[in-house]
Amino acid sequence: MLQPPQVVYKNLPATFILTFETKRLKREASMTIRVGLIGLSSSAKTSWASGGHLPYLLTARGRSKYTITALCNSSVAAAEAAIKDFGLDSKTKAYGNPEDLARDTNVDLVVVNTRVDKHYETALPSMRAGKAVYIEWPVTSSVADTTALAQVAKDTGAATVIGLQGRWAPPILKVKEILAKGRVGKVLSSDFRGFEASIDRDVLPVGLKYFAQRQAVLGDVADLHVRTQLQRSRVRVKDAGEIVETVVSDVPDLLSLHGQLPASATVANGATLTGLYRCGRPFTGDAAFEWSIVCERGEIKLRSPSGVHLQAYAYDVPVTIHVQHFDQDEAVEEVAWAWSEVQEEVPVKGRGVSNIYEAFAAGESENWVSIESALSRAKQIDRLLESFAPLSTG
Repeated sequence: MLQPPQVVYKNLPATFILTFETKRLKREASMTIRVGLIGLSSSAKTSWASGGHLPYLLTARGRSKYTITALCNSSVAAAEAAIKDFGLDSKTKAYGNPEDLARDTNVDLVVVNTRVDKHYETALPSMRAGKAVYIEWPVTSSVADTTALAQVAKDTGAATVIGLQGRWAPPILKVKEILAKGRVGKVLSSDFRGFEASIDRDVLPVGLKYFAQRQAVLGDVADLHVRTQLQRSRVRVKDAGEIVETVVSDVPDLLSLHGQLPASATVANGATLTGLYRCGRPFTGDAAFEWSIVCERGEIKLRSPSGVHLQAYAYDVPVTIHVQHFDQDEAVEEVAWAWSEVQEEVPVKGRGVSNIYEAFAAGESENWVSIESALSRAKQIDRLLESFAPLSTG
């Protein structure tokens, strides 16, 4: 939690100090992190702020650690409408631009939930003011803007949190636990196949239209070789069940890769990663995401029928983990995983985010991603896209 300045006492009676300290400690114990939300709108086309962030902040546990003190939207009227629509405290301040929010001394943490192409301009004022800022991933729409924000954070000392919470999803943590315990030996190779199962092959919801010009996702691997392809350049945009327009995408919708995993306590020297990601639904009956890890004494398989997004959307059908033991007549064991008690208090969509809020309140910086780390990921993705040249559509 954000800490108040340390109190220094000079030439004061001991009884006064004791009384004052008792009151101060009680007040400090009741302090919460004051939050300013940007992008919580009742009319927004995307609902990550209301579905991903708000549920935890409104739980009893969330309220014990955080207080929403301000809301910023495209206008003061829009912010006031959202305060009313979402049942927030009537004392919540309404702002129509991020500069005014940045000047609010009753805000400690600013949460940026706007469209990606608006992240830079909405986060910058608060970071310049030295406030802590939580920005959803991708940080911005360009490496240059992300680099600029990282420099501002370094210059002002602003704490940063980036919405890359998938690495702490319970199924991922369970796989890490299996490897850490050495039950199947070190990793020799790993492969995955992923499909964007939530959308049609050439259709985007209107609120995600801007992603057609911006997105690719890839993990960190050494000696990485990638092949990208744009299979369907003309993307139809759907709003309320109707196709409203067609846009031309310049982002690949198929990505295949292979590379070398770094050796570690759980990964053998020379271990290989191979993978394929394709926009659109998988073949009927196939899982949207399958991840296999071949080890010295067994193989781990994670299967997610509903999607690749283990940070939020992949749980309509249960995610399963199985381990096949080579030294036990190929016996297959199902390994259970579970949500934490904190996560179970909110809808699935907000459970990954709740973990990040818990970690930030506790000051556990190892359990969230900073902008410096996110910048490394953004640069890697940018390098991969540099070699991609979409075919002319005429």
